[in-house]
Amino acid sequence: MKKLTLIRHGKSSWNYDVSDRDRPLLERGINDAYLVASAIKEPVIDAVFSSPANRALHTCNIFLRVLNIPSSDLRIYDELYDFSGEHVINFIKSLDNSLENVFIFGHNHALTHIVNLWGDKEIENVPTAGLVELNFNVLEWKAITKGNTLNVLFPKNLKND
Repeated sequence: MKKLTLIRHGKSSWNYDVSDRDRPLLERGINDAYLVASAIKEPVIDAVFSSPANRALHTCNIFLRVLNIPSSDLRIYDELYDFSGEHVINFIKSLDNSLENVFIFGHNHALTHIVNLWGDKEIENVPTAGLVELNFNVLEWKAITKGNTLNVLFPKNLKND
């Protein structure tokens, strides 16, 4: 069995004259990341991978802090700075088969594409700081085709307002 948890970065700011990779999180993005990370129940994680973009890394670091995962467990890959999903899919299919439970921090439209391609629940849009867990009954990552959508955690569903 393989479990893939995809997390979209938190809401980012367009208020700075920086490259797309360097855009920071808004306060809302930070708060939403804490909210979603805090809602995860007893995570089992073999590896954590992130896009090198500032907003993805910041979101990832919030999750690591909340889940008590050492930052030394984080691996950053340029392939995850992808918006179509093609590079992320190739990355996932090339993962080491000794890994069972993987977290990936990335971007839309790549993540929405992947959860709809491989999951069994139609999701119109993975929102910022949104998390989707997919489970696959395979032994090798390269064998992934269709799996089950296990868990969906979106900030708006966790707020009490």
